[in-house]
Amino acid sequence: MDMNKITKTECRICGACCIAQSISSIIPETSQGKPAGTRCVHLSAENRCRIYNERPQVCRDFTATVELCGSSFSEAMANLTWLENATKIY
Repeated sequence: MDMNKITKTECRICGACCIAQSISSIIPETSQGKPAGTRCVHLSAENRCRIYNERPQVCRDFTATVELCGSSFSEAMANLTWLENATKIY
């Protein structure tokens, strides 16, 4: 991926980033983060973050891009899951 050609996009608020990615920092109101592939405890049924203003820094730092999010929830899940697995430290 050419980092000079990353295309920011408006977030579709699909929730894929709140499911596919692991979060190693503590999530508010819990004593831990979350593993990859599981819904964040604060993701509503409508795929909205219920703690948007208090979300962890790692969530704040995520930027929706065409390359990561594609054009649908299923594309975003596939891309973000691939990225999670490709950057996993064993």
